[in-house]
Amino acid sequence: MRIARVGARGAEKPAVIVGNEAVLVDSLISDWNRTALEQGALEKVAAAALHGFAGFPRVALSDTRIGAPIDRPTKVICVGMNYLKHIAETNGATPAEPVIFMKAPDSVIGPNDEIVIPPNSTHTDYEVELSMVIGKRALYLASPEESQSYVLGYSISQDVSERHWQTERSGQWVKGKSFPTFNPIGPCIVTPDEIDPHDLRLWCQVDNEMRQDSRTSDLLFGLDHIVWYISQFMELFPGDIINTGTPSGVGLGFNPPKFLHAGQVVTTGIEGIGEMTSRTVAYSA
Repeated sequence: MRIARVGARGAEKPAVIVGNEAVLVDSLISDWNRTALEQGALEKVAAAALHGFAGFPRVALSDTRIGAPIDRPTKVICVGMNYLKHIAETNGATPAEPVIFMKAPDSVIGPNDEIVIPPNSTHTDYEVELSMVIGKRALYLASPEESQSYVLGYSISQDVSERHWQTERSGQWVKGKSFPTFNPIGPCIVTPDEIDPHDLRLWCQVDNEMRQDSRTSDLLFGLDHIVWYISQFMELFPGDIINTGTPSGVGLGFNPPKFLHAGQVVTTGIEGIGEMTSRTVAYSA
């Protein structure tokens, strides 16, 4: 199943993507969010899918805005330095355990919404990432082998970063990660029964120039390990987003660096999930 939300900003409706259409399921569930998932939203929609969503309204994806597939996530948890080639390009040390940090949930936007460059920023960077969305509460999992049963599905995140605030000025990653619009995600969440997330191609282009091109099989710490590991330090809830790390090719890794500026087009894709395209714009009060 491909879970999505469509409609104008602030008025999105829960949907399931079937082909080139969004099947609206707001008559079954209030939204794709923590509360609805805890009340069995996935199971209710899956039951309707068995009957081909007969009688449910549909809208062409080309005729509507696609929103973030989860409404108001409680947390956005990120794993840093999780691809070996990316570690090398940053001249960092290979971590012995996953590097975990957070970014503000309010940074989450739709997959094709504009990325706003912060005032006076000259170090805004791009990071394609496979994201996992949690499907049920998880705390102190006994082993990584339990992790898959807690995952709702997989999506694409663009973990936009302002490197000056992240490293040069403050050395506190959350400051460089939490600006508004700094986490486009989508276009959908693909449930685990439809995808093998452990070896997917992921890429990022800026103005049609391929900058990142790798596979999730190159992850330092695997997906199951990440969910298990994070559950040892915080409780995970339905709708929580985990960004699993970015491969090499970020703007910071070039000499000279290739940071983003207003007027560019960032295309982010992952095999089996889709693509999203964001235009960068300057901040305007």
